[in-house]
Amino acid sequence: MSLIERLFLELGPWNWWILGLLLLGLEILAPGAVFLWFGVSAILVGTLALFVELHWQTALVIFLVLSIVCLVVGRFLMSRLSSEKGDIGLNRRGSRYVGRVFVLMAPLSEGTGKLSIDDTVWRVVGPDLPTGTRVRVTGVHGARLAVEAAEAEDIELPT
Repeated sequence: MSLIERLFLELGPWNWWILGLLLLGLEILAPGAVFLWFGVSAILVGTLALFVELHWQTALVIFLVLSIVCLVVGRFLMSRLSSEKGDIGLNRRGSRYVGRVFVLMAPLSEGTGKLSIDDTVWRVVGPDLPTGTRVRVTGVHGARLAVEAAEAEDIELPT
């Protein structure tokens, strides 16, 4: 009998715990929440094997069934928990300004101009408008914001 076979037999149910920890460690190296559920299943089988004597075939079947159940339930729970889309404008900065009203610091002439928002100067496209006009951002075209004159109901009054 080889050393590995003897060690495997002597450890008994702890083999499942070792396998579970190895799978959890593999999850750290290759994230994706797949090995996580296999690792949890192995630890559960190891815990069950501590209290109930299981043949290796029975333990393997329990492990496979638990793995599938944990994988399906875990994926479902993770999709429910991460249902928020997050910041949809994260990689499209200009999209955060759509619908907001700003004041032109320079006139729009020949359909183009500049608009200062916070600490950034944006190129804007829209109808010719004089300096000081309140404009509403209607869209984003590449690195330019599309604007139009804001209507009375668009203008927010200071409180």
